[in-house]
Amino acid sequence: MAETIIEIKHVNIYQGKNLILQDVNLTVQKGEFVYLVGKTGTGKSSLLKALYGDLPLTEGECTVVGFNIREMTWKKVPFLRRNLGVVFQDFQLLTDRNVNENLKFVLKATGWKDERLMDEKISDVLDKVGLKSKGFKMPFELSGGEQQRVDIARALLNSPKLILADEPTGNLDPETSDEIMQLLFHISRDYGTAIVMATHDYIVINKFPARMVRTERGRVLDNATISIE
Repeated sequence: MAETIIEIKHVNIYQGKNLILQDVNLTVQKGEFVYLVGKTGTGKSSLLKALYGDLPLTEGECTVVGFNIREMTWKKVPFLRRNLGVVFQDFQLLTDRNVNENLKFVLKATGWKDERLMDEKISDVLDKVGLKSKGFKMPFELSGGEQQRVDIARALLNSPKLILADEPTGNLDPETSDEIMQLLFHISRDYGTAIVMATHDYIVINKFPARMVRTERGRVLDNATISIE
């Protein structure tokens, strides 16, 4: 039986006092690739933030990589985030340090202590994303696609069961987008990592079809038929 990575039942998601998404029900299994689509302002980012502990949940049930999100406190959030990876559109790399140091910063922040093990892990994730020789480069020396690969490597550091990707191809040209999508599908397929990817890019969706979840009028619709608007 497949391992359930995300289970949401009858959840309402608020930004402050505003109800953004109501009666959300969603299950994602190990190794599954899911697109999260919908117009700007329909709640995609709010749903992702709820999943990684950035928006508190007070109604319904939500479990992510074995953590009860309703019971999240700020002390527990780092433990949740050790078990998932987040990939952003704008890379969010530290510009004053090289690739290796960017990755080491994350490992230390999530409790790693042994320098040798950290170096081995950094080498391993850079190899997985095809950047084994780029560890000593500064972010400004890398192309946009390479920076996004570093972002994905960073998300892989703690061998997560889940990666949440927010518009990861949003700032990339079509060819580089294809490379990043192939990399994400490879991670999902070969490492059994569930990936939930928010995107506006229907060209990417058509080229790399997968399960579709849509935010629309305060609801989350699973496998909704997609109309390109």
